[in-house]
Amino acid sequence: MTHLASLMDQEAGDRQRARAAWPIVNGKDHAAPSVFRPEALLREARRQKELPLVSVPPVCVLDPDGDVVRLLKRTGAGRTHEGWACYHTELVAFDLDGIGEVGIIGCAVGAPFAVLVTEQLFASGCRLLVSVTSAGQITNNGPTPYFVLIDRALRDEGTSYHYLPPATFAEAPDTKLLARVEEATSGLSGIAVHRGATWTTDAPYRETEAAIASARALGALAVEMEASALYAFAAASRRSVVCFAHVTNAMAQTEGDFEKGESNGAAATIAVVAAAARAWLSSATAEPHA
Repeated sequence: MTHLASLMDQEAGDRQRARAAWPIVNGKDHAAPSVFRPEALLREARRQKELPLVSVPPVCVLDPDGDVVRLLKRTGAGRTHEGWACYHTELVAFDLDGIGEVGIIGCAVGAPFAVLVTEQLFASGCRLLVSVTSAGQITNNGPTPYFVLIDRALRDEGTSYHYLPPATFAEAPDTKLLARVEEATSGLSGIAVHRGATWTTDAPYRETEAAIASARALGALAVEMEASALYAFAAASRRSVVCFAHVTNAMAQTEGDFEKGESNGAAATIAVVAAAARAWLSSATAEPHA
């Protein structure tokens, strides 16, 4: 028993040393408030830029590829939001039938940037965030392009570990909202939407055969760069976030890949966003957070 106890003590010590060697999971108090808050940054940015205190629209969108933002600017349908006090991005406002004014930010690529911007959006009056990011096909669900309504995302990035304890997946925290969005998007004409898991990575150019096989074995339908961190933020802060992967390519394995459809997929993306927003507005989830 003494020898067994010694081995157990040694294993416990090894685990403790391993945790100490990995700052991404060590020294975190997920229940504690942050010292640096988005409200403080926005206050100073607003002061320096001499911007008015104007709330952002209640529904906002992340458009990492920027296709929708470019379409809005090209057609004159978008306008710069006068009160958005971010140092790094521009918030474009546009009107969406049945929804009202919607805000959208383009080219916020990757988990850290996406969550940074999302924190600031919710601190500025956003109540629903919809992310629609382009993604590579992991499991064949038919010819691209199509959308995946993400219900969980493999946490192969760093940001989510600052919001939630370690786990394999970040789950969409509001399953009732997700079910409503699934129902709303299922009726979109000419737009295929599947529900399932994705693999979120920080390193798109390290999508090796082994990494792809591992993600596929865990049920991932596609690979993208933001969803697991956005869902971790949503779960930790009790915010409404819905993530879609716009599966547009098979990681450029053949010439002519990355074709997104009309207006580089912007029209389909707007339709998906509108359906998700309508589902949110029709639910109790649209009630203000405390």
